Amino acid sequence: MRPAAGFITACAASLLALAAQAEPARIGVAAPLSGASAILGGQVRTGAVIAAESLGVALDVADDRCTAEGGAEAAKRFVEAKVAVAAGFLCSEALEAALPALKQAGIPVITVGVRTDSLTDRREKTGWPVYRLGPRGDGEREAAAAILTKMWRSELFAVVDDGTIYGRELAESFRVAAEQSGLKPVFVDTFRPQFDNQVALVGRLRKAGATHVFVGGDGEDIAVMARDAAVLGTDMVFAGGETLRLADRAVPPAEGTLMIAPAEWTSMAAPAVVSAFEARKATTDGYALPAYAAVEIANAAAASGKPPAEALDGGDFATALGTVRFDAKGDLATNPYRLFRFDGTNYVPLETQ
Repeated sequence: MRPAAGFITACAASLLALAAQAEPARIGVAAPLSGASAILGGQVRTGAVIAAESLGVALDVADDRCTAEGGAEAAKRFVEAKVAVAAGFLCSEALEAALPALKQAGIPVITVGVRTDSLTDRREKTGWPVYRLGPRGDGEREAAAAILTKMWRSELFAVVDDGTIYGRELAESFRVAAEQSGLKPVFVDTFRPQFDNQVALVGRLRKAGATHVFVGGDGEDIAVMARDAAVLGTDMVFAGGETLRLADRAVPPAEGTLMIAPAEWTSMAAPAVVSAFEARKATTDGYALPAYAAVEIANAAAASGKPPAEALDGGDFATALGTVRFDAKGDLATNPYRLFRFDGTNYVPLETQ
């Protein structure tokens, strides 16, 4: 009887282990589902839910309200639910309030929206197990400096900004990088934004001999400059950051305008994933696809057989948006910003190697 009892005990243990393996991973998803950012939070929830249905993942969705209080409450809920990984978090206030409790519970976080550089730069000090599925705040500046200083090495270029913090930092970063590469702009200035015309500025640029102009500012202002340059018969190439994509198009961009920006998520998505959204009459706008990819990564990390944070460190993850890898700080291993050129209708990616 004893051998039989031992056999039964071993079988029971095996069945319990198999049952544990068969149990779906539980992923926490935090997003602002109420308040001013509810539309964006809804995009996160939509993408996460569609991914969970496809993967057979169990979700625990929390409204972090984009506040510190909401983030702390979401973390408490995830700890109690024993989620393997938390994803979402569009706002730094909510995420930073959630991280201490999640760190203590050993729950890593994949944020789809927080760009603050210090979030990952402080990793050695904070020990926060956070991974960023999106650009860093300085990613745009670094890409502009790396791409355009190489591309404009033989050009007469100018650098102007609109005086805002964003515009000044973007322009100054490019100017400094250019000068460190041995390049000197023919003209540097600050312009007054949101004017109906920028004829005076274009005149000064022409007088300085500039043929290429990097603009730290709003996409609409860049379009106005390019329009006025054409009216004055001046052949200039204008370049700027991702605000060009967000311009309201009261003045359309000029053909040949250069933009430093990440690729649009929809252009990167696998056709089968887009079809899954369409089947549910859902759009892939905004944060929907990043949330889908975040759940894919979270599920793979949870099923890796390693502690999820260990799996996230340095692993390659196949997602709807392509292969994702995080660096030692938790940022994307590759800067997602690229160079695009406006062809008269759309911004088309350019090969810069």
